[in-house]
Amino acid sequence: MHVLITGAGGMLGRKLVDRLISDGLGERSINSFTLMDIIKPDNPTNFDGTIKAVAADISKAETARTLVKDRPDVIYHLAAIVSGEAEQDFARGNSINLDGTKHLLEAIRAQAETSDYSPRFVFSSSIAVFGPPLPDVIEDTQRLTPLSSYGAQKAMGELMVADYTRKGFVDGISLRLPTVTVRPGKPNRAASGFYSGIIREPLNGVEAVLPVPRDTRHWFQSPRLAISNLVHAGHVSLKTMTPDRALSLPAVSASVQEMMDALERIAGSDVLALIKEEPDEFIQNVVLGWPRAFNPKRAKALGFQQDVDFESIIQTYLEDDKVG
Repeated sequence: MHVLITGAGGMLGRKLVDRLISDGLGERSINSFTLMDIIKPDNPTNFDGTIKAVAADISKAETARTLVKDRPDVIYHLAAIVSGEAEQDFARGNSINLDGTKHLLEAIRAQAETSDYSPRFVFSSSIAVFGPPLPDVIEDTQRLTPLSSYGAQKAMGELMVADYTRKGFVDGISLRLPTVTVRPGKPNRAASGFYSGIIREPLNGVEAVLPVPRDTRHWFQSPRLAISNLVHAGHVSLKTMTPDRALSLPAVSASVQEMMDALERIAGSDVLALIKEEPDEFIQNVVLGWPRAFNPKRAKALGFQQDVDFESIIQTYLEDDKVG
């Protein structure tokens, strides 16, 4: 089996490669990878098969044609400009998040129309496809009303995946990823980045900024479970799915205060002093319109998983990613 991963140099991309190498993809073995990002991804050293690492710009149609010319069996499309950056740079967000997805699907269609080819296509969408007015708990039937350019770009990507699936060009599924927390490493430019920061930085003895009110509630999943769900999406049978190929994933609903309470129970009260409350109007305008909780029946019925609670999410960071 040949697996293509765009955005393979990012946190989720790197973890996905490691998990696929260690666990495989369902009952099928993987003998080759194509790993693509804007900067050439590192080659894993613990894989006996073939790895092609590519530095390229997914907003270019030629990049997409090159990536799919060898007809990968499973494609994970993770490459994206994150929420805050996509909002501040509209043109760049559109070129990567929207045009990049279209180029990739079009390159697959070109292959499909000349041969028997319809790969599993896993699109990393986002809960940012939803916007106000929102109920406290979002059902699977909730309309898409994004209130950010990033959310709109992801919503349009979902529609394309569904239509290209309907036409038989791909066997597609879009996963509306919760906010993945706690992310290791340095902060990125996502508007949601502070959610990881107020846990990660204090645990490492560093101050963190909290830009939103403590009663702000959101939907979270650990990197470990996010990767498990991406792997599951690569091989689960989709025969029972309706033409709607997008799923809101199971996760944990928690307020900032509940996050801080969990942090205190695990690491003690001293760490909370490292969290500095500094309201940020831009961040608040983006984040406060995001969903707070879901009832993801369709995803659960297909076997997608969630963390137990926010304490378990912190414990996962301590076990998997904390250095020192």
